[in-house]
Amino acid sequence: MQSWGFVRVTAANHLTSVANPAANADVICWRIEQFSSSDVIVLGELCLSGYTCGDLFAQDTLLRATRDALVTIVRATEDTHQLVVVGLPLRVADRLYNCAAAISAGQVKAIVPKQYLPNYQEFYEARWFAAAAGDEPASVDLGPLGEIPFGIDLLLKSGELVIGIEICEDLWMPIPPSSLQACAGANLLLNLSASNEIVGKAPWRELLVRSQSGRCLAAYAYASAGPSESTTDLVFGGHCLIAESGSVLAESARVGDRDAKFPEQSDATADIDLERLAHERQITGTWQQSARRSNVSFRVVEFESELTCRGERRVVAAAPFVPRDDGQLYQRCTEIFGIQCAALTKRVSRLPDTAKLVIGVSGGLDSTLALLVAVKACEFQGWPIERILGITLPGFGTTQHTLQSARQLMDLLQITAEEVDIRSICLDTFRAMGHRPLGIEVEAISINDLQSALQQVPEHARHDLVFENVQARVRTLLLMNRGFVLGTGDLSEQALGWSTYNGDHMSMYNVNSSIPKTLVRFLIRYAAQHQFSGPVSEVLKRIVETPISPELLPPGRDGSIVQATEGTLGPYELHDFFLYYLLRFGFSPSKILQLARLAQFSRPFSQEQIESSLRKFLTRFFANQFKRSCVPDGPKVGSVSLSPRGDWRMPSDSDADAWLSELDQEDAND
Repeated sequence: MQSWGFVRVTAANHLTSVANPAANADVICWRIEQFSSSDVIVLGELCLSGYTCGDLFAQDTLLRATRDALVTIVRATEDTHQLVVVGLPLRVADRLYNCAAAISAGQVKAIVPKQYLPNYQEFYEARWFAAAAGDEPASVDLGPLGEIPFGIDLLLKSGELVIGIEICEDLWMPIPPSSLQACAGANLLLNLSASNEIVGKAPWRELLVRSQSGRCLAAYAYASAGPSESTTDLVFGGHCLIAESGSVLAESARVGDRDAKFPEQSDATADIDLERLAHERQITGTWQQSARRSNVSFRVVEFESELTCRGERRVVAAAPFVPRDDGQLYQRCTEIFGIQCAALTKRVSRLPDTAKLVIGVSGGLDSTLALLVAVKACEFQGWPIERILGITLPGFGTTQHTLQSARQLMDLLQITAEEVDIRSICLDTFRAMGHRPLGIEVEAISINDLQSALQQVPEHARHDLVFENVQARVRTLLLMNRGFVLGTGDLSEQALGWSTYNGDHMSMYNVNSSIPKTLVRFLIRYAAQHQFSGPVSEVLKRIVETPISPELLPPGRDGSIVQATEGTLGPYELHDFFLYYLLRFGFSPSKILQLARLAQFSRPFSQEQIESSLRKFLTRFFANQFKRSCVPDGPKVGSVSLSPRGDWRMPSDSDADAWLSELDQEDAND
């Protein structure tokens, strides 16, 4: 069964009986059963004995009981392929160490001691434990459990999964051991912790876990002891966290949360993505440089794991460019709008003061966003708003709905506005070319008669790229001859090649160049709510609800839009999903299909519709690189960009067969 690189990880704590290892072993075995679908389970620091045993750590009785408890857990895992990591005190060569024991298939695979012992304020670990420094014995004899690898130089490996282990305070150091483990190849970092709760500590703890996963380009699972530890002087909150490459995937409740109730035991489970992490490390040259500079060598201990997880517990963003939380969406839109305005301001600052900023205003989404950015840039810089020249260019496919929106928007924004009917120029071009648009003879026909004849053509017969391209290029000709042209095409259109080469494909600067279609709507809605008000806001809301169309083919007989872009290409919601996961993480088509199965889209899509849309996306994406190779300058605003000067350099004559063949194989497997 293909897992697509997913591994299910659980960070948990349990109801602790302080200084009672046998009782702790029983409840840990029960907890392991609760997480039978997890590939890796990590529990809290010194969970077998309890963290708060104090001077009892010097008692042989406690240490023997702890080793017996370890045997109990080892035997309980004989029939599983999980890796279970528990904490215990262990005497090695007359020194007592705070350790993590990694257990799999009825064997202790490795024991890792803690390196940094806090001995300040409320912590007294150096009173009982020795700090591991790398000069410890390479193994330890655990009697019935055998000779076990021991040391701070151990990693555990199963296939592509490589695990590094550190303990509590290790994470809080300037150079945590997990940093060195990651440089040596660890892609899952585990932390057994007993972190007490004090005011303000939880956000700092969460930031440490999240940032360490980001710096190491790894997953990080953090399991902390809970409130059933002794509360003589401290309370332990039971905070469990799992992060991946800088983002928190799962987080447990803890003592001190807003809810007055707190769990006696807590846990967090997430499906981490090893393929994503491998891609991040592959493309991040500076991470590779850091890894090469690390001179620390590690021993690798192999263990068997079935790794059957298919990512069912993973939250897959169906609209990865659009935050789900309203507050985050507002912040995202504010930031992007600011980047667009700053970019345009710098470019325009290099022009003569008399230069016009020319925008073709169609009444659609993309041109509206570019116009709003230009207006705000002028406001910020104190430039006269009349400097913006908006030209609406109605053609054979323009509807009264979009034409009215364009006129009203330009009027309400008080920019310089013009209207040029391009149909006569296009008709002259058709005649000069000897072209019959949609099969209609045009040598001796009037504009109105041609418009009427075009609208009589059945919708299924309205296929004429020359007819569409002439209109797009005439519009660009008229715009280019008037001043500094602002492009309006977005990232999704670039990916799909949905533009006319040297038509709407070209401009002097494009502020929308790295904004996907699914986000354009939200940016305009954001502008309607937060940047503009009154009648302008109402027009913007109407534009947001307008169907997406290039309006190059004639409207219906009732004047409605019939050339729906998504009717030809498929839903932009799907295409932006494919674009993100293909470019951002280099995922294969089969992996993208699996993610689509897990995603909750705004409306239901059948498996056939998703796969056919993915085929169309891949085919068009490969076929249209020649357009992307010569696009105008424009600002990068997010993690995905198709600029040939920066993020995406691809040969124009590359072949999509390998990607499409994988989809064929996926069909065969299904």
